[in-house]
Amino acid sequence: MSENVLEASGIGVRFGGVRALAGVGVQLRAGEVCGLIGPNGAGKTTLFDVLSGIRRPDEGRILLDGTDITRRSPVWRARHGMRRTFQRQQLFGQLTVADNLLVAQEWRGGGGGLAADLVTAPTRRTQEAARRRRAAAVLETCGLDGLTESYAGGLPVGQARMVELARAVADPPRVLLLDEPASGMAADERRHLASVIRRLADDEGCAVLLVEHNVAFVMELCARVVVLDLGSVLAEGGAADVRADPAVRDAYLGTSAQ
Repeated sequence: MSENVLEASGIGVRFGGVRALAGVGVQLRAGEVCGLIGPNGAGKTTLFDVLSGIRRPDEGRILLDGTDITRRSPVWRARHGMRRTFQRQQLFGQLTVADNLLVAQEWRGGGGGLAADLVTAPTRRTQEAARRRRAAAVLETCGLDGLTESYAGGLPVGQARMVELARAVADPPRVLLLDEPASGMAADERRHLASVIRRLADDEGCAVLLVEHNVAFVMELCARVVVLDLGSVLAEGGAADVRADPAVRDAYLGTSAQ
């Protein structure tokens, strides 16, 4: 079996006569944080849509822990450990921060069905207690334990972004796709976000792929970087090597990036 948690190969997507992705491949190992960068229109969000199951590719295939999931639904992928955040904040604003995390675990059920709900059976109470412990642990990891009873809709951007991350990992993921997680954050909030992402990768073995326009954030956080340009992989490798690549500087970073 491959050591990669996630493997996408030969991914092609067309919108009419326009090729949004052409032969794109991405691999992620457990515990790895990989950055995906490129200019606007490079195909980054389209690739995320394909990986998360929102869009089916015209070509190529995707493996999760060696299993072909190319035709699997977003729900199936989420329930088998692939989680995603989006560019636009999508919290349940009328729920508390803690309830946002509890909702993310509800799909597992509590055992015993409706009857167990009505009588609050011991198995249901045990499940509920376990979920609350997990939610509390994730909130502490993300530095949100002081906001447990705050309503998510009233949080500033930086804290809301962290709640989205916490909700995505409330049920332990195998693969985490983060779409511009640092958008709208102040410098200290970005540093905190980076430390949380590293901890999730190191402590829980989660494979992380993140799209981010803040190149400095990506280069400091990610051991490996993939660069997309016009729907194809322009470069891939260690952050220092990618940053020094003349083709990457010309297409995206600019000559001052060196």
